[in-house]
Amino acid sequence: MKEIVVSCLGGAIERARASGQLKSNPAAIGIEAPKDPAHGDVASNVALTMARAEGKSPRAIAEIIKVASELPPEIAEISVAGPGFLNFRMTPAYWHAEMVRAMGEGARYFRPQKWELRPGGGDRVQVEFLSANPTGPVTVGHGRNAVLGDTIARMLEAAGFNVTREYYFNDGGRQMKLLGESVRARYLQDMGIDAPLPPDGYQGEYICDIARELRASRGDNLAEGENLELFRAAAVEAIFADINRTCDRLKIRFDRYFNELDLIKSGKVKEVLDALRKQNLSFERDGAVWLRGEPLKLPKDAVLVRSGPDREPTYRTPDIAYHIDKINRSFDLIIDVFGADHIAEHQEVIAAVKALGHDTSAIRAIIYQFVTLTRAGEKIKMSTRKATYVTLDELIDEVGADVVRFFFLFRKSDSQLDFDLELAKKQAPENPVFYVQYAHARLSSVFREAEKAGIDFAASGGRANLALLGEEEMALARRSLALRPVMTAAAEALEPHRISFFLLELAGEFHRYYNQPANRIIGTDRGLTVARLFLAGLIKTAIAAGLDLLGVTAPERM
Repeated sequence: MKEIVVSCLGGAIERARASGQLKSNPAAIGIEAPKDPAHGDVASNVALTMARAEGKSPRAIAEIIKVASELPPEIAEISVAGPGFLNFRMTPAYWHAEMVRAMGEGARYFRPQKWELRPGGGDRVQVEFLSANPTGPVTVGHGRNAVLGDTIARMLEAAGFNVTREYYFNDGGRQMKLLGESVRARYLQDMGIDAPLPPDGYQGEYICDIARELRASRGDNLAEGENLELFRAAAVEAIFADINRTCDRLKIRFDRYFNELDLIKSGKVKEVLDALRKQNLSFERDGAVWLRGEPLKLPKDAVLVRSGPDREPTYRTPDIAYHIDKINRSFDLIIDVFGADHIAEHQEVIAAVKALGHDTSAIRAIIYQFVTLTRAGEKIKMSTRKATYVTLDELIDEVGADVVRFFFLFRKSDSQLDFDLELAKKQAPENPVFYVQYAHARLSSVFREAEKAGIDFAASGGRANLALLGEEEMALARRSLALRPVMTAAAEALEPHRISFFLLELAGEFHRYYNQPANRIIGTDRGLTVARLFLAGLIKTAIAAGLDLLGVTAPERM
């Protein structure tokens, strides 16, 4: 539809220019769905964008374009509305043809359209997400990052891009030393030795489990000496195995794991520090190395290397080296998914990378706000180090993987997310994921009933007389087909919540239609029954395609 309308408008503008009624040519012709469906199927603001160059009112320009338009068979009418919008209404034959096409192509019809996205002008995309440090189980807060990043990757993969899903983790620094010390303390305690946890050590039961497993495999011979690396490595291995199991439950996978220690050991972090010093972008103060904020247009200086005997780099220093590595791998689009608490650090990293002569235009940051768990209206407090957190596994156990994914994707990423556990467990219309999945299950039951009634839809569906469908039914068809541009827009903006919102609205419209006695799908009129089954198949296919892209199952029964 977009191509048809853009072609029609482009031809009209050219004819108006040739006749001297218009003198300019718009850089682009934008179209979108009208806010009020009564205004038509698609609208364009091209007349408003041309007003300054033409020296005419947008409405006058729109009238000129309307008169110069030669409508193709797919467009029924064109009208001018408001300050100068051009509204188009497509013919019933066009919509019938699109319904047949969608049913023929199935889920493929609804996928994001790659030719409309063109991220960075290329094909290779990297999405770095989750990236939780291996110091404990994946928490609910990490979960939003994981689901968001995975769904963004799914959208771009569905559009045909070559996507690399990457997990970066900080396995060096003070927190990893604390992790090793915590496991060693629990190991000694398991042997009956009085060994207190280090200050700010990790207190979770998982630390005790790792220590017991280590003692079972290595015996008591690790009590002597201070080799923390062995305890740290054992903890990282065990925690990563746990993280991967959790990701599997949510159908999340990674193509590559990248760790901070490799950057340190390879000398890449030192190269960054040397380069910043040579360009006078760093300085020493109080025994620490600082990044100069002013020349990089940052609000303040930032620590690159901590003071003290270990001279450990802060998170941002290896991150600078990591982003340089990403750029050197020639990705056309680099997507960083991170929490709102890392905004300032990310800005510092990108500013430093750019100052060192690298093109950062391919990097896009997706920021997500934190998750608040509530039960019976009461907030559940979470603290990773004190082990008073709720793990992502516990959340999945309580409400299910589908609910976790859908709820995490039911708000714009930069909006605070209140996860209501009581609502999440309800099998009622107010639970959005239940409402959408129930629509798919309901539609599935329609086809089981058709089979019982002896109607072979697979054989007769292709010959459905769609002209028998009424306006309410055609509105449902148009709504279902609208998932296609919604998918593309969601992928372009990297905003998967648009899909979940759309699915909830589509499910609501279907439920309202289905609940009306006059809209019985399987009736005495064979022709109307087949036409309505065709519509039901279209809605079912659309809902299944949307849920699949969100990583949520489309149940046949509920």
